[in-house]
Amino acid sequence: MEENELIPVDNNHAVEYTDDNIRHLSDMEHVRTRPGMYIGRLGDGAHAEDGIYVLLKEVIDNSIDEFKMQAGKKIEITVEENLRISVRDYGRGIPQGKLIEAVSMLNTGGKYDSKAFKKSVGLNGVGVKAVNALSSRFEVRSYRDGKVRTATFSKGTLLSDNTQDTEEENGTYIFFEPDNTLFLNYCFKPEFIETMLRNYTYLNTGLAIIYNGHRILSRNGLVDLLNDNMTATGLYPIIHLKGEDIEIAFTHTGQYGEEYYSFVNGQHTTQGGTHQSAFKEHIARTIKEFFNKNMDYTDIRNGLVAAIAVNVEEPIFESQTKTKLGSTNMLPGGVTVNKYVGDFIKQEVDNFLHKNADIAEVIQQKIQESEKERKAIAGVTKLARERAKKANLHNRKLRDCRIHLNDPKGKGLEEDSCIFITEGDSASGSITKSRDVNTQAVFSLRGKPLNSFGLTKKVVYENEEFNLLQAALNIEDGLDGLRYNKVIVATDADVDGMHIRLLLITFFLQFFPDLIKKGHVYILQTPLFRVRNKKKTIYCYSEDERVNAINELSPNPEITRFKGLGEISPDEFKHFIGKDMRLEQVSLRKTDAVKELLEFYMGKNTMERQNFIIDNLVIEEDLAS
Repeated sequence: MEENELIPVDNNHAVEYTDDNIRHLSDMEHVRTRPGMYIGRLGDGAHAEDGIYVLLKEVIDNSIDEFKMQAGKKIEITVEENLRISVRDYGRGIPQGKLIEAVSMLNTGGKYDSKAFKKSVGLNGVGVKAVNALSSRFEVRSYRDGKVRTATFSKGTLLSDNTQDTEEENGTYIFFEPDNTLFLNYCFKPEFIETMLRNYTYLNTGLAIIYNGHRILSRNGLVDLLNDNMTATGLYPIIHLKGEDIEIAFTHTGQYGEEYYSFVNGQHTTQGGTHQSAFKEHIARTIKEFFNKNMDYTDIRNGLVAAIAVNVEEPIFESQTKTKLGSTNMLPGGVTVNKYVGDFIKQEVDNFLHKNADIAEVIQQKIQESEKERKAIAGVTKLARERAKKANLHNRKLRDCRIHLNDPKGKGLEEDSCIFITEGDSASGSITKSRDVNTQAVFSLRGKPLNSFGLTKKVVYENEEFNLLQAALNIEDGLDGLRYNKVIVATDADVDGMHIRLLLITFFLQFFPDLIKKGHVYILQTPLFRVRNKKKTIYCYSEDERVNAINELSPNPEITRFKGLGEISPDEFKHFIGKDMRLEQVSLRKTDAVKELLEFYMGKNTMERQNFIIDNLVIEEDLAS
């Protein structure tokens, strides 16, 4: 056959389409077949957005709804071996006559009746059914008026059902163990669970959550949330204002950027939504009108750390995982979220500033400082934006992914989208040839980045590498425009690679701390060694793994020490940035003492640091020998 000769299509052998191809799935079968429709991603628990935490949240949401209906002030949560969890509340208990249906039949639940549940998170009759279907073991107990009905399931299939007398208090108990054939090698991380539980208590003052015997509660709501999460000192005491269905708290800090925590009916909307957008718009407008000056909104919000919580009847979320509010109407009568939030802020914040002239003065001073810095670099920023535009069009620093090529502004943050920040042509070349072009972008650094510690934001625009990186991420005006869900630092596994990694993290901490605090920054883990014989190849990420691999493949396997990403061939590299990619999330907590850490490690070369380096010096040997 000639090279360009067409191959004829045999229409006589088309796949048959008959009655046998039409299938009906039961509710539980549908959840197991299409879990992503119900819980988003599956995952193994390494990331806070993984499905096992959604399962836990769905169970706890029901108990929180009981508390909101003034039924039960305590929830007990026990995690066994980080693999299985039980949740016991002391609410009204699921009505026992419909217990089986309530946990196994989709579109069945008490929250369609607004009399029984008002301003609830779970409205679609899905949550706990998904937990049942996606668990290898699931048990529910309803305690009501001296009786307990208990039902056990496996992967959504009922195994047992019985009712007995009991002396225990009313309420609901749910136990579940996620199905490890779906959540491969999963493990609950205690820090993710504790963060979730603390958020529940901030939004439900008076609620006590007993987590593995440890009591978690909040007396001051959103004030506690900000105090527990702020990594920079507030310039004035946190302003805390509450209405019937709205609560806000905010202060300014000396850090760059803006930082928001938003909630709907106790649900942490990590991607914001209409309520958060309304807060941002109206807090800036109200402050501007109070001072009656021509202030820029970006100057007003620079350094702002804020939280907003609203209660909404029948909220509309943009996905089943409820991370972004899509509702425009908030209350009966067609009152919009924007107007409701705006009216509250206009009245309450304006009143507060009139009554607290000392705090108003601090806010004005902060805004003036931000304005002064912005104007000082105005000329630089204009030229920098033009350079960034040209760079995106004409050079190869950014190899973008396909989902963004026709959408330069990145409308809507794709969950799987990521960008690898790497150094050098060989490393970026290997990643570029190995990546998934649909969702993975590559940004190539030229040499080591500047140490930005102690510098002003002017350096972001004056330094070409930082300017182009900021433009690639589209974060100049905040995280709302972020184009990639994961920003992955991919450097060599040596001293120089570690140094570049620290310089990049310093840059983000200095100018875009919320990028780290919101969990978008990761470190790519690549193998240090390849151990192989004629039958098998093992990639090792540590010295212990290398020793185990040598023992497994003895005698005398071939051992290769990867000294740089460029030494890993594209064919091999695709294994390390595919579905089994190992990522280490960069986290930032109040207890990290960021300012002190940066000053010690990235500040002036003091004698204290020199002594630390000498005391901790390790001479690297050729481990492959």
